[in-house]
Amino acid sequence: MDQAKLDRLFDLTGRVAVVTGGTRGIGRAIAEGFTAAGASVVVASRKADACAETKTHLIAMGGEALGVPTHLGELDALDALVARTVDRFGRLDILVNNAATALAQPLGSFTAEAWEKVYDVNLRGPVFLVQAALPYLTESPAASVVNVISAGAFLFSAQVSMYAAAKAALMSFTRSMAADFAPRGIRVNAIAPGTVDTDMVRNTGPESAAMMARAGFMRRAADPDEMVGPALFLASDASSFVTGQVVLADGGLVPH
Repeated sequence: MDQAKLDRLFDLTGRVAVVTGGTRGIGRAIAEGFTAAGASVVVASRKADACAETKTHLIAMGGEALGVPTHLGELDALDALVARTVDRFGRLDILVNNAATALAQPLGSFTAEAWEKVYDVNLRGPVFLVQAALPYLTESPAASVVNVISAGAFLFSAQVSMYAAAKAALMSFTRSMAADFAPRGIRVNAIAPGTVDTDMVRNTGPESAAMMARAGFMRRAADPDEMVGPALFLASDASSFVTGQVVLADGGLVPH
């Protein structure tokens, strides 16, 4: 190991990354971090104006960027996201499955409509997006999939059971994909954030957000920027011998 080799560990120059849910919260922080690391970044979210604003922001940072309005619950939109990425940049090296919905209903009172929405966005969408991207990831010399799950996948999560179960299922798919895709040179890992100061957490109300922030050893919520380090590690050559793993970035929330 020398200085030049060390400097390249977290360098994403020349690589193309797709970040779903990339216009706010954790996704936007990751998009900014990857841009700063040299990647061309495609951000996807449901709102066209948010995609356009984030694209402009990333370009102002000095990066190459594209915003593609995408609903993770619509399979045709996933194929279109991959197609637009490859049309614009000619390749796809990194896929960050970050978009999610935290729609919650109490156990015993689920509706079929809520179930469908939660699992379409939080599980089916990410799995089928990887499938759509697979031919291009296979061609990449440094392919990495980073699935953003949740510390809730490891905990008693009765109040958000559909969300937590979908994230636990995505963790299972992460490990299966890692095993299946390793011969193609594709690494697949996950980040499990704890409480992060995002709209999703704030929308639970001030008392709930404060309780969630106090639940971990560090007794605070993370800033979204604190998820950039784990994501960059898993997306870059710094983790070249890491696959099928979950990085708990949770401030000590999940017991071991």
